[in-house]
Amino acid sequence: MKVYTEKQQMVKAIDAFKEKKQTLGLVPTMGALHKGHLALVKKALKNNDKVVVSIFVNPTQFDNKEDLVKYPRTLEQDVALLRSVSEDAILVYAPTVEDVYAGNTVSETFDFDGLEFEMEGKFRIGHFDGVGTIVKRLFDIIKPDKAYFGEKDFQQLAIIKKLVEKHHIPVTIVPCPIYREPSGLAMSSRNTRLKPAYKEAAPFIYKTLETAKTLFGTKSANKVSQWVEKQFESHSLLKLEYFIIADASTLKTVKRKSNKKAYRAFIAVYADDIRLIDNIALN
Repeated sequence: MKVYTEKQQMVKAIDAFKEKKQTLGLVPTMGALHKGHLALVKKALKNNDKVVVSIFVNPTQFDNKEDLVKYPRTLEQDVALLRSVSEDAILVYAPTVEDVYAGNTVSETFDFDGLEFEMEGKFRIGHFDGVGTIVKRLFDIIKPDKAYFGEKDFQQLAIIKKLVEKHHIPVTIVPCPIYREPSGLAMSSRNTRLKPAYKEAAPFIYKTLETAKTLFGTKSANKVSQWVEKQFESHSLLKLEYFIIADASTLKTVKRKSNKKAYRAFIAVYADDIRLIDNIALN
């Protein structure tokens, strides 16, 4: 399996595939790969001749520098996992910060038509400028036909679709369902950092979302939100940062339900110092 650390090498390899008219999928990751990532890779392999998996912990999307330092980096294990899926159809792009940013590690500024100011945008200032910057650069380098993103980061997915639309980037964005552990906990690279007690408590997040979905059938968004907040008030280990019911297309918090719109519930919770996010379709 080829692991490329420099964009010039990566571009040269991709040009050779393009000359052969081979289709190319991209799965952007920050490494510490798990079964959720592998599900994206397998889907990409079904739809494309070759798949590039990028492994890069992008500094410009971290508003919390301590989180950036602690983020797990496990390149050797990641490559071994990918090799178990395919020896020859996957290429790994694992660049340095210098290779991506050429000494200027700052975000571009984007206008995502307001999507960037909802939910995560209120709590992680500048985060989506960092996401937009790295994803746009990956698209420029790899020029994929299709790119695959998980719905766990649903707001990020919406923002990347907007990036592609506004910058006229010729790539199809493929959303992929949330991949969960048997307990229901949404798979995340950060889960590896959970202490045992918190790992045991964390499935409460998804159980709460499932109940919220049931309640949403008969109660107002406001009543459901109040119920969720109350569940976490009495939880000894998990601290709720936010629970929001939003319009699935605009991501704006719902004031009054309409049966003509699709809604999703979004949640962010601290398990000790580790921040976990999840979401669920409500209708």
